[in-house]
Amino acid sequence: MATFGASATSNPNPNKSIEVTQPPGDSVSSLNFSPKANFLVATSWDSQVRCWEITRSGATLGSVPKASISHDQPVLCSSWKDDGTTVFSGGCDKQVKMWPLLSGGQPVTVAMHDAPIKEVAWIPEMNMLATGSWDKTLKYWDLRQPNPVHTQQLPDRCYAMTVRHPLMVVGTADRNLIVFNLQQPQNEYKRITSPLKYQTRCVAAFPDQQGFLVGSIEGRVGVHHLDDAQQSKNFTFKCHRDGNEIYSVNSLNFHPVHHTFATAGSDGAFNFWDKDSKQRLKAMSRCSLPIPCSSFNNDGSIFAYSVCYDWSKGAENHNPQTAKSYIYMHLPQESEVKGKPRVGTSGRK
Repeated sequence: MATFGASATSNPNPNKSIEVTQPPGDSVSSLNFSPKANFLVATSWDSQVRCWEITRSGATLGSVPKASISHDQPVLCSSWKDDGTTVFSGGCDKQVKMWPLLSGGQPVTVAMHDAPIKEVAWIPEMNMLATGSWDKTLKYWDLRQPNPVHTQQLPDRCYAMTVRHPLMVVGTADRNLIVFNLQQPQNEYKRITSPLKYQTRCVAAFPDQQGFLVGSIEGRVGVHHLDDAQQSKNFTFKCHRDGNEIYSVNSLNFHPVHHTFATAGSDGAFNFWDKDSKQRLKAMSRCSLPIPCSSFNNDGSIFAYSVCYDWSKGAENHNPQTAKSYIYMHLPQESEVKGKPRVGTSGRK
């Protein structure tokens, strides 16, 4: 417990969220809920992929560690199969493992790259796995075949990827955003220079597939529409800043029901936004450590986020003896995540 009057800056959980039991032993790199049930998967720099079953009784949440698997190197990304039976995970060992965790099966390697794999996405409409790597390629895999069905050259290293069929957006180094129509995945639909002046950190396709969000290391989010006739609707906004201190936007998640979205950043805060009325719905209190990743569950009733060192200040600012990694669950109130019309026409846009 913090002593009375002590600074709240040392509190990793100022929002009184519910803590997930037995968190990873190193920083969390991705969080993903099953699309079918309340199973939560986390990948970590400790080379592990862990799964918890999340139980709920009213406002009370519980977490039961169910299973885990190991990679040979830190794990960077994860994705569920749409039927909720299987998890894909990729990372610094340059491979993706397919883990049939609901059946208790052993993981098998289903994809390989020449450099670490930063992003993985299961695309049910194609019955294929897509993988994006620092080897500057995007590969599509039919799980019944050992070799990729298609290898797409990227202009640079893959940093972020989002899929809402038929829309895919891949963010690479050098601020490239490559848009694909997955009905013709071998052709680039459009290549855009990010509307943000700094490195891309995360992307999220609109639920209606008409555009995407992009977040950068410079505390800013861009809202971008694909249709040339809609370009006047594009805008950017600042977030995850504190005076002159500017933090990375690490995570963008659309709410599965209300289609508002959450941002999480290295300032330790997460916020809920409505892009259509251009307003922030709720600002949560800042945790004492960065939030590298976050995820809504399938009905948007639980928002999971990790609180841990994000390595943004290098190894010299990491003390393995004292560093702790947390995963928390927040129960969003409807007022936090349901869009509302803007009151009046004046005020900040």
